[in-house]
This record gives sequence, structure tokens and C-alpha cells, in this order.
Amino acid sequence: MSELTQLAEQVAREAGEQLREAFSGARLVTQTKSSPTDLVSEADVAAERLIRDRLLGERPGDGILGEEGSDTTGTSGLRWIVDPLDGTTNFLFGIPQWGVSIAVEDAEGMLAGVVYDPMRDQIWAAERGGAPTLDGEPLERPEPPQELATALVATGFGYDAAVRAAQAEVASRVLPVVRDLRRMGSAAIDLAWTAAGRYDAYYERGIKTWDVAAGALICRQAGLEVRTLAPAAPMEAGILVAPRTLADELGSLVD
Repeated sequence: MSELTQLAEQVAREAGEQLREAFSGARLVTQTKSSPTDLVSEADVAAERLIRDRLLGERPGDGILGEEGSDTTGTSGLRWIVDPLDGTTNFLFGIPQWGVSIAVEDAEGMLAGVVYDPMRDQIWAAERGGAPTLDGEPLERPEPPQELATALVATGFGYDAAVRAAQAEVASRVLPVVRDLRRMGSAAIDLAWTAAGRYDAYYERGIKTWDVAAGALICRQAGLEVRTLAPAAPMEAGILVAPRTLADELGSLVD
């Protein structure tokens, strides 16, 4: 494990512990962002502050981009991409399905990343060119299904009503031809679970870089196809992750 991955894991665990202490199902102080349903809590902001302070305290020359406003260019050629609390709505409603995502990129793309699930104390990690891990052990993914009809597929929905309507149309095409469809509310955890084989595939439009930076790397290093979904108005670009046996067929349904 590289020093960058070790640092990401250490900081993700510290932020996760802070978030776990704040998680009680009670409503915290919140604000809205892109729409009345797009929430940010004081816990998000505090977690990003902690992550930023720890990362730049150790590596002051690095850049950092965070969902809650951190945006520093840096001078080292490395940039951290942070989602301090992916699954804020779940967090605020007392649903234990949320996580911390920390990745670092260089000029060639994602270099390392971790996704931490504080409620289950599980951490996924990957480095470019290496095998992914779960809790420090090699990630063993079961054999994927050979047909979409037996595949469990995960997705997510946006905050804007028009986007949700378009996503519902896509889901209506997917749902009849797969084993089932899951929408749990945290893209980072969805990707980690796909890498681990808890889901067979995942797709979503409208996600942001910080949602998928670490998770997509973990999936790629697990041997999965990671494809960019082009924008389809009113939906923005997105991502599709699937085994090679399923990627083309699923892609034809969601394109």
C-alpha cells in the first residue's frame, strides 16, 4: 500500500468516526444546494474541513477538490478529490447507508482512492495498476452472471424533478429485463459494492467527480468495465460499471 493510500485510509477513518458520532437520526442543521431536495448538513461541512486539514497538513503542496467547497490548485501535480459524506439524505433521515470517498489524481488520472463505510467499518481501496482490497485483504469478486436477466443492478436518481422523470424512463426500460434494481442513495458505496460483487452492475447520470473518483478506480482495478455515459438532456453525463458480459446490453438500455 502506497503512502498516498495509507493517508487516504487514515483520514477517511477519522472523518468517518466524526460522522458516526454525529449520526443519530435526528435532523441536523441543513442548507439546500441545487434544489430543495439537495441537502448539505453541518456534518458534511465539518467532515470536509477535517479531511482538508489532515490532507494538506501532511501534503501542503497538493491540490484538493471537495463537494462542499474546497478547491485548491496546489503545486505538486497531485490533487485530492473528496466527498466527505456521500449519502447526505440517508444520513439525515437515520438510514445507515452513507460513506466517505477520498481519491487522489495525477496528470494521468486517478492514482489511488478509498471508500469508507463507517457504519459497517469496511474500507475499500485501490491503486492504479494494483489489485483492490477490502479491509486490507484482496477483494474477491464472484463470477458475474452471463446474462442481464440474472443481474442485480444499482442506480441513483438526481435532485431535479425533470431529471428524475427522465431517469424514471430509463429505469422503466432496465427493470423488466434484470433480476432487480436497487437505489440505495450513495454512489460511492454503490460502486464499492459493485466492485465486491454485491451488485452486478451500476449506472447513473448526473453524478459528480467526487461521487465516483475513488469508487470507479476500485471497480476498474477489480476488472470491471467503467464507461462514461454521454449527457441525455435533461440528464448530465454519467457512468456505467459492469462486467464485460453485461456492459454492452446494459449500455444499450441506458443510452
